[in-house]
Amino acid sequence: MFALLLNWMRDHQILPQISDTERQALEAGDVWIDGDFFSGRPDFNRILKENYDKLPANEQAFLDGPVEDLLRMCDTYKLSRERKVPEEIMAFLANNGFFAMQIEKEYGGMPFSTLGKSCVMAKITPYSGILSALVVIPNSLGAAELLGHYGTEEQKKYYLPKLANGEFIPCFGLTEPTAGSDAASIKADGEVFRDNDGEIKFRLNFRKRYITLAPISNLISLAVRLRDADNLLGKGEDVGITVVLIEKGAEGLHIGDHHEPIGDAFPNGPIVGHNVIVPAKDILGGLDYAGKGWKMLMESLAGGRMVSLPASGISSMRLAAAAMGAYSMVRQQFGIPIGKMEGISSKVGKVAALSYMFEGARVFGCSALDAGIQPPVASAIMKAWSTEVARECGVDAMDVLAGAAVMQGPNNVIGRNYCSAPVAITVEGANIMTRTLMVFGQGATRCHPYAYKVVQAVESNDVPAFRNNLLGWMWQFFTGFVMTLLRGITRGHFTVSIPDVAPQTRRWYRRLGWSATRFGLLTNLAMFLISGKLKARGNLTGRYADAVAWMLLATSALRRYEAEGRREEDLPLLDYACQYSMAQVQIAFEGIYQNFGGPLGLILRSAGRLWLMMNPVGRLPDDQQSAAAALTMQSYNEQYRRLNEGNFMPEESDIGFGRLLKAFRLTTEADPVRELIREGQRSKVLPRATADDLAELAAEKGVISEQQKSLLISAREACMAAIEVDVFTPSEFHGDEGAAGLTASGNGGQA
Repeated sequence: MFALLLNWMRDHQILPQISDTERQALEAGDVWIDGDFFSGRPDFNRILKENYDKLPANEQAFLDGPVEDLLRMCDTYKLSRERKVPEEIMAFLANNGFFAMQIEKEYGGMPFSTLGKSCVMAKITPYSGILSALVVIPNSLGAAELLGHYGTEEQKKYYLPKLANGEFIPCFGLTEPTAGSDAASIKADGEVFRDNDGEIKFRLNFRKRYITLAPISNLISLAVRLRDADNLLGKGEDVGITVVLIEKGAEGLHIGDHHEPIGDAFPNGPIVGHNVIVPAKDILGGLDYAGKGWKMLMESLAGGRMVSLPASGISSMRLAAAAMGAYSMVRQQFGIPIGKMEGISSKVGKVAALSYMFEGARVFGCSALDAGIQPPVASAIMKAWSTEVARECGVDAMDVLAGAAVMQGPNNVIGRNYCSAPVAITVEGANIMTRTLMVFGQGATRCHPYAYKVVQAVESNDVPAFRNNLLGWMWQFFTGFVMTLLRGITRGHFTVSIPDVAPQTRRWYRRLGWSATRFGLLTNLAMFLISGKLKARGNLTGRYADAVAWMLLATSALRRYEAEGRREEDLPLLDYACQYSMAQVQIAFEGIYQNFGGPLGLILRSAGRLWLMMNPVGRLPDDQQSAAAALTMQSYNEQYRRLNEGNFMPEESDIGFGRLLKAFRLTTEADPVRELIREGQRSKVLPRATADDLAELAAEKGVISEQQKSLLISAREACMAAIEVDVFTPSEFHGDEGAAGLTASGNGGQA
């Protein structure tokens, strides 16, 4: 019976059809906690035992030392206008190991943990996208990483020391005009031939674009598709995608032109090659790796998507939260700080809470990589959702800072990050493709406890394996159906195993367990009823991806709360983050029910959706939760400083964010003085007016001391300075007298 069923499923393509390139992507990396949600049975006790690391002392010292020094010596506004990194900055980067964090010591490197690299990137990126590109590319997917994993010993000894000391500046040539998210369809052509000297060589013709660091690079890792008509390599006529190393100066290679990226114009440009001749020994990894380039890329990206772009997006979120909280209390309208208005407070609270959650997910995910786990689905979630939510938070920050965010110049704190958001959305797999194709498409097959095993059994005609895994799948489906009913009726109270956690957080584990059970059931239904058509149902698979993404993110927030010692003052952030996440899961479920299709879709759209609406797993945070979350960022206190650890916090004497922090500190310190004045008003000693305007009179009447009056005046002056924007003369504006504006002196401005 099972043999007949196996043949029927194969012949009718009931299961997903997997190409060779898709198989290499599927088999790259590991299943992590994402597998718990696809199974429908998250083991929170085990999840809370997963690593949540702290930086080792040497990496923390690097953040506190060379990284701080780099940012303080760089005039980021001037850099953004001139679009060229000064030689002294390049030398500082090279001499202090900024290019060497991906390279082992024996080759002249300064190896960092994944978390350490992420923290360095996160600290630099909000300050300058140009500096960030210089640090991210050498320490992420590219020559150093690929050489470290796959290079021959000869290649390592030659290239890695030169990469570590900055002699080689690398770039990775993958994207083409017709191959973006579908990178496997590259047209870059490599013809294998035997030269007159008897050596096997490649004749390369290609046109690459969007290549970060290309204009200043002198070492290219180039992805090409090799053709070997005479089978000189012994791998057939179509060898496949291969990574080849090319140094600048090769005949026929054109490199150095620029694209102009939106926001910070980091070095990015095309690479064109016409009949570029490369010896076969320059295949990265040697001849054994001819045709294995796609596998190499998938293995590297399995964890790599967890690092640089999440660091970029999340650090932008954290800067937005810090700036919004400070500005909302420094800026006054209608006689009160704008942060006390509910419309402003709700945006501050949202960004503060989401920043808390995503920072937890960043540390949690990088800790998994440092433990040797390479989770492609979780990495894709982190890349897509961190950059997408960062863009949303950037919009909120622009709304709160308003004109101060719109007017560009060295005093603009968040404008450049807002403008640069589309870059992170687009690179390393556009978010639309990641959401609608990759997360659920790969997760439903790879992370499911039985699906891929059944696919493999069908493809290999292994009837015993097919029988065992199909029966296991059927049992999982049946128990999932029963548990979905029970947990739905009891709102997660029935049979959800709650670990030993803070009592205030137990409800979130119940909600997540309940949601995961429903998600597991819906995943099985999709695999049974739509499986062969999932690639064409991008909107539906995108909703599945939303559900699992927000469950994973909420779990990361809970993991952070436990790892950091259950700080009660952070509960408003955790509650908002979990409430918001569960609301997104609910929205995803509603979309799945509404759009599932087929006979089952009719049931889900009617009775199912009615039950879903009557018994939701979550709703958006209420006004009280928003206000409580906002307060965590609206006082310059220990919590504010702790939550911003890892951010670059400029000196108060610096323009831009520095002067905003000074005003925020002083106005926080002056709040008790304002309260004394308000008490004087309530007792009729002082007339009606704003507290700041009554400083002199309050001191005269003895309501406040002279020292308190001085503090209040200093706070008011600092606040007035902080809300000023840059002004340029006509010659300065048109660039006739250099890039600097009237206020563009000193460091610390962020535009």
